Amino acid sequence: MKLEIAQSTPTAASIAMLVQERYGLGEVVESEFLRRSFNQVYRLGFAEGRRVVARLSADRPRGGPNLQFEAAALDHLARSGCRVSRCVPTADGKIAIEAPLPEGPRALMLFEHLSGEFTGDAAPDIEAFARGLAALHTAGESYRGPASIYRLDLDYLLLRPLQGLLRVPTMTPELRPQFEELGERLHAAILALGELSQVLCHGDAHGSNNFIVSTEAQGLREAAFFDFDEAGPGYLSYELAVYPWVLYPRADDEVLSDKAAQRWRHFIRAYREARPMSEADLAAIPRFMAARQFWLLGEYAGRIPVWGSQAMPTDYLRRQVTMLRKWETLELPL
Repeated sequence: MKLEIAQSTPTAASIAMLVQERYGLGEVVESEFLRRSFNQVYRLGFAEGRRVVARLSADRPRGGPNLQFEAAALDHLARSGCRVSRCVPTADGKIAIEAPLPEGPRALMLFEHLSGEFTGDAAPDIEAFARGLAALHTAGESYRGPASIYRLDLDYLLLRPLQGLLRVPTMTPELRPQFEELGERLHAAILALGELSQVLCHGDAHGSNNFIVSTEAQGLREAAFFDFDEAGPGYLSYELAVYPWVLYPRADDEVLSDKAAQRWRHFIRAYREARPMSEADLAAIPRFMAARQFWLLGEYAGRIPVWGSQAMPTDYLRRQVTMLRKWETLELPL
């Protein structure tokens, strides 16, 4: 009997050997497994001193990786003056290779290695993060490359994740209609806001998918962005909702702390100074925080074959209902 594999985890050494064989960048002398999340991420160092990050794409509820769009968008953003980690092509000019694994081939993509510090709670760093995100959106307006496979619309962010969530083994007959009603109300609430602005979204700009670096010439703080796996055209309000979504407490009896509220104010003030936005887009941000949570729940549901059903126990689902109800009337300080 041949066992079916949901997702295997190659060693850093084996990824190094594959990259050394296919990329023509010389001998790999350093390899490290950095992170297992929705994808698996490795850091590699070459004999001549160069370092890269390798991302091994995993199965996602949405489908396969958005490789052509991602590579082209990164190149466009870099040529427009944005600090981003671009795709590193193979020896024969391809943007990715297929890694042969027990569950089937998976795309392996290399990116430029960036150094710096994650966005912390210092106002200059938060403001640099916001200005950098505004610059990405401005540069994205002139993108004319390959189309994205995915659009960060309500089907992608809310409706399809909700259907995946409703099918998880730990869902109960009591909770299922509650999630359905929450999703329906959120969908209607966002549609009622009218036409909202669209941008080329990073898709996961929560402050830890960028580094804050100092420019040598002027000593200014700037943001350098990486991990564009979630990039695509979508709502500006969703893009800007990801940061307060990270800041906002999850416990039932907690409120947004003064420190977190001040971080949000620094962020949204700096973004609006760099790139003005409408009051409608601003008002929509709290609703998209809830949409972001539905998206995340859908992603977790899609990872159950790898992580197991107890990654989403029933008591966790109950807490999500309570939180999402609270977020239906959430307002952010300005």
